Amino acid sequence: MKRLLFISFCALTPAVQAGTFSWHGYVSQGITQSIDSNFITDNNDTTLNLTELGVNARWQINPAIALVGQANYLDGGNRYESGGRVDYLFVDWHLPRLWQWDTHLHLGRFKNRHWLYSATRDVPQTRATAILPQSVYFDGFRDIALGSDGILMQSTRSDESGSWELNWSYGKSPLNQGETGAFLGPEAQGDADQDFVHQASVYYQPPSLNWRIGASWLKSDFDYQAAPTDIFFDGKSSITRLMLSAVYFTEQWEFSAELVQEHRTDTGAYAPDFTNKRVGEGGYVQARYLFTPKISSLLSFDTYTLDRDDPDGVGLNRASAGLIPAYYGYEDTVAVGIRWDIAPNWRLQGEHHWVNGAARATSLILPQSVTMTEKHWRMWSVQLMYWF
Repeated sequence: MKRLLFISFCALTPAVQAGTFSWHGYVSQGITQSIDSNFITDNNDTTLNLTELGVNARWQINPAIALVGQANYLDGGNRYESGGRVDYLFVDWHLPRLWQWDTHLHLGRFKNRHWLYSATRDVPQTRATAILPQSVYFDGFRDIALGSDGILMQSTRSDESGSWELNWSYGKSPLNQGETGAFLGPEAQGDADQDFVHQASVYYQPPSLNWRIGASWLKSDFDYQAAPTDIFFDGKSSITRLMLSAVYFTEQWEFSAELVQEHRTDTGAYAPDFTNKRVGEGGYVQARYLFTPKISSLLSFDTYTLDRDDPDGVGLNRASAGLIPAYYGYEDTVAVGIRWDIAPNWRLQGEHHWVNGAARATSLILPQSVTMTEKHWRMWSVQLMYWF
């Protein structure tokens, strides 16, 4: 059990011989409802819009070069654009071993390997819950955060003192119209682009494999080009993110936690001289208990503050002349879940989230146009999944 996390990170990169081809897939269907919020569903509707279908493959061309990719179909309610997408497609180049460091270069649309669960969030059976802690894994930017077009370098070293992992990447992600609307609102007619995303991370794991700690850094810029008939203006957003991650195992328990701090500056868009600066902070802690090898439960607490200088959202409410409720300045979530592996490669998973606040119910710079979320709201889901 204590090696579960290590196994989950390796599950999507199986060892293969040169000239071989391997592939895997998954199917997941669920039912979900968001009550008193429009985070997943509108008007308190119960919906089957919780569908995931995917196939990932690896072609080992020679001992040093492999082609790796995944295509899938997603329908996750109104969290992101429904439909097919290529999550990643990259060349995995295994460089010669140097000073006991094993290094891979990923060239193309690579996966984000910098956060604790960023490399496994795309596969339903590797997620602790269908809705991950939104302080770190905000679903509105799922496609942007999952991977980028560019280059990633991953170096690992293992000896009697433990294992080290160093990651560095640089690239950019294309934005669809739904993600453009996530910045400014559905009325936006122009084009939003990510100029770049630059990331680095480091992780350490002892020989016992029963805990893992790490830190990561992210820097990214976005710009908005207004359309000729747009109600918005040209604008720019700059984001810097710092994170600390940790996970610990015993035979029956798994504990994990991540802390995040985001420095964000928005200029233009709403007016030529508009400027909005803030430092958001948050994180989560969660615990999973294994009753039997097939049944486990989960308890988590997730919190996020939009501006650490305005933790209660009073300043946000005052600055908007009362248009934005104060509870849009923070969000606290308690979640419980249960998991049952009903047969080999089959799993039934359910969860319920109780939420106070709405800081992560929307990613809009100014959320006054989407105040359909109440101060206290909740969401639940049940998923049936199969993988092969």
